[in-house]
Amino acid sequence: MPESAFTRCCHSCWHSSEMPCPEIVACRLQGPLCHDDAHCAVRLRAAADPDPALPRIRIGTGTCGLGAGAGRTLAAVKEWLGANDVPARVTEVGCIGYCVGEPLVDIELPGRARLVWQHVTADKVPALLEAALAGTPPTEDLIGQIRDDQRAAWGEVPFLDEHPFFAPQTRWVLANCGIIDPDSLDEYLARGGYRAMSRVIQMQTPQEVVQTVEQSGLRGRGGGGFPTGRKWGFALSQPGVQRYLICNADEGDPGAFMDRAVIEGDPHRLLEGMAIAAYAIGASTAYVYIRAEYPLAVRRLHTAIAAARSCGLLGRNILDSGFSLDIKVKMGAGAFVCGEETALIHSIEGKRGMPRPRPPFPVVKGLFGKPTVINNVETLANVPAILDRGAAWFNALGTAASKGTKVFALSGRVARTGLVEVAMGTSIRDIVFAVGGGIPDGRAYKAVQIGGPSGGCIPESHLDTLVDYESLQTVGAMMGSGGLVVMDERTCMVDVAKFFMDFIGRESCGKCIPCREGTRHMLEILQAITRARGREQGVQSLERFQGVVNLTRLAGVIKDTSLCGLGQSAPNPVLSTLRWFPEEYEEHIFDRHCRAGVCTELRHYSIDADKCKGCGQCLKRCPSHAILGAPRAAHYIVEDKCIGCGTCVEACYLDAILVD
Repeated sequence: MPESAFTRCCHSCWHSSEMPCPEIVACRLQGPLCHDDAHCAVRLRAAADPDPALPRIRIGTGTCGLGAGAGRTLAAVKEWLGANDVPARVTEVGCIGYCVGEPLVDIELPGRARLVWQHVTADKVPALLEAALAGTPPTEDLIGQIRDDQRAAWGEVPFLDEHPFFAPQTRWVLANCGIIDPDSLDEYLARGGYRAMSRVIQMQTPQEVVQTVEQSGLRGRGGGGFPTGRKWGFALSQPGVQRYLICNADEGDPGAFMDRAVIEGDPHRLLEGMAIAAYAIGASTAYVYIRAEYPLAVRRLHTAIAAARSCGLLGRNILDSGFSLDIKVKMGAGAFVCGEETALIHSIEGKRGMPRPRPPFPVVKGLFGKPTVINNVETLANVPAILDRGAAWFNALGTAASKGTKVFALSGRVARTGLVEVAMGTSIRDIVFAVGGGIPDGRAYKAVQIGGPSGGCIPESHLDTLVDYESLQTVGAMMGSGGLVVMDERTCMVDVAKFFMDFIGRESCGKCIPCREGTRHMLEILQAITRARGREQGVQSLERFQGVVNLTRLAGVIKDTSLCGLGQSAPNPVLSTLRWFPEEYEEHIFDRHCRAGVCTELRHYSIDADKCKGCGQCLKRCPSHAILGAPRAAHYIVEDKCIGCGTCVEACYLDAILVD
């Protein structure tokens, strides 16, 4: 490589500024080309922590933290420090993953390991800071200390990686989330950031990069699971010089927040992965397609792009390598269908987000008619570590066909909700009960919904199913983007199917009849079997049974004839619940009974004659006049007239209304 300002040793030009000196960045990233790499590493650590003698307070201000009150906690911290004239650095970080403990605050005293507290609301701030900054950290709400070989550990305080939530995890993609300041390029560089990109664009050919990624076994984390290296290879082999890279951050599945958390907590990891991918396929322009409902992620993404560009890590002739890359952010309007790659492409082009038939596939004819690779956030976030540590390192973890780790958004009726990253091959049981702590309040597990609207439910009998692409398909589910919603005995599986069909029907682009009309008709059938007998007229009762008989056949037609993958997978929630919970469907259809008591129209109301005093409050407020009785005598409910609205329960101050 020719001599330039970026290959000379940068010690003489070291200076302190808001952004790291470009020469220092380049020298640190050169590795073998720099004659004193260790010295530069020390300089970068100093840039990441310019005031090591000051205490440092970090507050998790990701979207989940802000929702739990982290904004008020942050204000209280700054107010207390100012009022008491205590010098300290206050830093906002992303989500560390332990969402159930938000707001999270960690405090690092000079030379000591970071301590992390949970549930630190604004009113708890004064007592916490006063004790912790005095060197006597309180144990209440203390969940652990972060392991750090360069700082002294606290005695008798467990390490955070030993916590039941974190211990079973393998945090590769989430390694920096909640640890570094997402707005600081210095901190990312100090932890080895952009090292892989620098070496790749200066020492490897695009073909070598594609080969490494293919050998690693990395597969698309967006749901399809297509081998990433093979997709890159297809695009690279296409004729012409103009190609595009798109990062799909349009996270539309209910219960999914993995991509948002990664961008909010570690945006430079995504940018580095995109730069490597763009170099591998020969693209000079890349897009991040992200929904506008993620304002914090969008802001941090823009900040990271500006910082990388100012230091020569993005833009023209990056690090004098001859490789140029411009990354643009395109905000979507939140349409679920734009998660489908061809609809996403149309949206970026300024058209209505609607899928088109394939082939040709995007790697042949994509954005603006040019070869285009589309990967999701988690896929690209895996790339820097693979190129830094090698294909064998990544390939060593996981199952035969599913390598590496998978990030899940664990939510629902589980004790410890949050962002989870586990090795491929981990069982659903371990995620729910070991990481998630099981079902709270001693209730029974019923199912876990995985893969969002395109996925399926996994019952208790298949809790030991492994998390990999093939195993999940055997039980009628799919990996999907990573939403994992836990349900207990209070959940009605017919109602779950109805929720997803309603969601899919509303989000359908309407282009093809099977998806547009088929999903609507499936929803109508599900609504019919959860309807009270008293609300049926004419032949509706007969139509109800006819619809149920045709439900499975209708699902098959939709799967076989819909235009895009979203439509083809639309019936999955219904088919999955029918397969594993047929008894609940039978109870709804034949007995008009919902065992979970969720379907309001199927609730059975009665009056306890021993408690009822005949006050008449329920009788007066019943909208269907289903309650009869004389004054000061026990009333009763005419079941055929009752619409299950529950108004009588609200009206009765004697708790005389029984619901089953």
